[in-house]
Amino acid sequence: MSPADETDETFAGGLDPAVWTPSYLPAWSSRAAAAATWHVAEDGLHLTIPPDQPRWCPDDHRPALRVSGVQSGNRSGPVGSTDGQQPFRPGQRVREAQPTVLGLTPHHGTIEVETRARIGPSAMFSAWMIGLEDVPERCGEICLVEVFGDTLADGRAAVGSGIKAFRDPALADDFVAEPRELDVTTWHSWTVDWRPGHVAFAIDGVPTRTCDQAPQYPVQLMIAVFDFPEHPDHDPTEVPELVVRRVRYHQP
Repeated sequence: MSPADETDETFAGGLDPAVWTPSYLPAWSSRAAAAATWHVAEDGLHLTIPPDQPRWCPDDHRPALRVSGVQSGNRSGPVGSTDGQQPFRPGQRVREAQPTVLGLTPHHGTIEVETRARIGPSAMFSAWMIGLEDVPERCGEICLVEVFGDTLADGRAAVGSGIKAFRDPALADDFVAEPRELDVTTWHSWTVDWRPGHVAFAIDGVPTRTCDQAPQYPVQLMIAVFDFPEHPDHDPTEVPELVVRRVRYHQP
């Protein structure tokens, strides 16, 4: 899928392997070890974390987490190299080399992700666009939405969005989690309009905030639900779930 194409993904035909990798940053473990639990139903793509799902990178990552996610791009260097996506510690080495899959890798445009979620206090969900790291500095993130379950109360949620610089020297962190009257168990659309040097965010079509900076390179889309088993309110019987009804992309 070329970045110049318009995309209107409803997952009606399942997950297209030419576009979606249903494993979370698999270079640091393997596609099998990082595999999502997912299925497609009439209302879209269901990402879940059942009680028997193993921890992600259990020997390396702290705090402990479990995750089911999909990503619209994937790549790495050879085994033993440090050429991977979103390393979580200095000098991290690739454990399983990844094929290059550039399914949806926009550079500017409008992207919308429509979701609903059921998460307890030890879980969270997110949708974000992040650099492919074909060059290490091309790692900046545009976060459409990030919601932690322990912020949910009385029909309100702390909804995170913004820019995360990581190791991109041209960016500065500009991420906020703002309390909003919002029920994450119902459908909501999270939208970013990305132009050179500018990003505008919206929820359900209503503008929320802007950032006067932006990555200047192609990105991939990542959508995932997470569970943190060491959280003090973790319930091992709960099954966090994120349902993705639609992903739309339009190039300006």
